[in-house]
Amino acid sequence: MYEEARILFNPREVSDFVYANHVVAAIEAEDGQIFTGFCMEGTCGVFHLCAERVALFNMYQFSGQTKVKKILAFRDKPPYGEGSGMPCGACREFLLELNAENKEAEFMMDYETRKTIKVAELIPYWWGEERATNWQDK
Repeated sequence: MYEEARILFNPREVSDFVYANHVVAAIEAEDGQIFTGFCMEGTCGVFHLCAERVALFNMYQFSGQTKVKKILAFRDKPPYGEGSGMPCGACREFLLELNAENKEAEFMMDYETRKTIKVAELIPYWWGEERATNWQDK
């Protein structure tokens, strides 16, 4: 996963207003396929797409899948330590909204030691749990 995401790492200014490729991510879907994405940030604030969400969009667009097994995100080097490579709140939320079972997906915290953390640990009291359970029962 790291090697596939690393190919996308190429920080650059796309324009006077947009910066891209400075954060990259790889996602392993339920069927084992790997999907990647990179971050794009715009100065207006509304236009900001995290690498994790781009990889999730790619997963859904190209395979129709919504369930994730593993996620790895980083800047200039593989995730290291507790804070490196952790997803923002919007990415955590989107993972759960895409599929509530993604609470079991693992984020790589430390590439060297292979330490991971489950999404459920990152967002333990998700507001949508009851709605998601009811939706899945329909």
